[in-house]
Amino acid sequence: MNKKFKKLTVAAITGAMAVTALAPMTAQAAGDTLTVAIWDNGQRAGLEEIMNDFTEATGIKTEIQVVEWGSYWTLLEAGASGGEMPDVFWMHSNEAVRYMANDILLDLTDKIAESDKLEMDKFPEDIREMYQWNDKTYAVPKDVDTIAIWYNKDMFDEAGIEYPDGSWTWDEFYDIAEKLTKEDGSQFGFAANPSNEQDTWMNIIYSMGGSVLTEDNKSGFDDPNTIKAMNFVDKCIKNVMPPAATMSETGTDVLFSSGKVAMISQGSWMVSGFKDNDFIVEHADVARLPKDAETGRSVSLYNGLGWAASANTSMPDEAFQLIEWFGTKDMQQKQADLGVTMAAYEGMSEGWVKSTDAFNLQPYLDAMDDIVFRPHTNATLAWWNPMVEELKKPWNDEESMEDACKNITEMMNEAIAEESY
Repeated sequence: MNKKFKKLTVAAITGAMAVTALAPMTAQAAGDTLTVAIWDNGQRAGLEEIMNDFTEATGIKTEIQVVEWGSYWTLLEAGASGGEMPDVFWMHSNEAVRYMANDILLDLTDKIAESDKLEMDKFPEDIREMYQWNDKTYAVPKDVDTIAIWYNKDMFDEAGIEYPDGSWTWDEFYDIAEKLTKEDGSQFGFAANPSNEQDTWMNIIYSMGGSVLTEDNKSGFDDPNTIKAMNFVDKCIKNVMPPAATMSETGTDVLFSSGKVAMISQGSWMVSGFKDNDFIVEHADVARLPKDAETGRSVSLYNGLGWAASANTSMPDEAFQLIEWFGTKDMQQKQADLGVTMAAYEGMSEGWVKSTDAFNLQPYLDAMDDIVFRPHTNATLAWWNPMVEELKKPWNDEESMEDACKNITEMMNEAIAEESY
């Protein structure tokens, strides 16, 4: 194993051992069963149905394991450092290069080339390339995600304000959020945490002509348009959002589902969970993100997971067969039709929009008209996590937003310059 991957602290390994008892992640359940690891319980039922179809068609048994986001990566790291890994699992743009560069993932290049079932050119180029390293492919795209506004219809009705329809500018959005914010603190117009990056403030940056990361892999936080966008976010924080401590402790989606907040922006990955929330089903609907008055753009960041396999799986052929199954046109269509997520396969997501009558999901599909791939470098988390930490300071009124942007610029450029792979 490449020594670079072994930059794992004792604390990380110890943490992995501690959570394993709560959510075991094993290499094989019974010697002839593929273990499949994911982090979103809302997708479990649909994926299990697709996996049951796979077992019926091939005779290969599967077992799905759901491990929450934080523990998922801790457990994978422990497995990569000598423990056991699942056979098949989700890979994310945050971590892909680290796992590919250190030979942790099964090389799928030849298997994909020999497949008569996969049509790789039907997947978005950004996502395909995300899971390639040194001309080899290590994952098959699973899905795409976009961002939209969720709004509380009752709050709009009470205030006599028309529902959002995608025509708003961000300035109009702010004015309406201000009207929906009550002075007694019982209701706020909007909510977002520093960690709501892809699903909130990064979209505002790109809509206003800024960037998080430049084309030559430098920080975009010194761009005047980025600073302008973040100052707009700062105005929202100060005037139309709950206190930062409240949002951090409770979570913006929980505040929304508790009737405390009129609007939040959320990724399409949240829909499966929202469909099971009685309050949100009764009171909420979806609209496209606002646009910037000057650029005219309503930008949605997008991302896509990949299906990967452990390089050390004892069932490499079977693992690829399952990954191949997930990536076929028919199963991508079924994933969408079951309402699991939007499909990565071109033209298959209309079924996802029609998979529920609880909400109008069309804005998520419309967002594909103007998308920017989620910013990433070879070692994204080296600057991503510190960026979020720095933004907590203006959120808590401990630092100006412009100073935060300056500090993030310096930190990002240093971290990116030090990337070792």
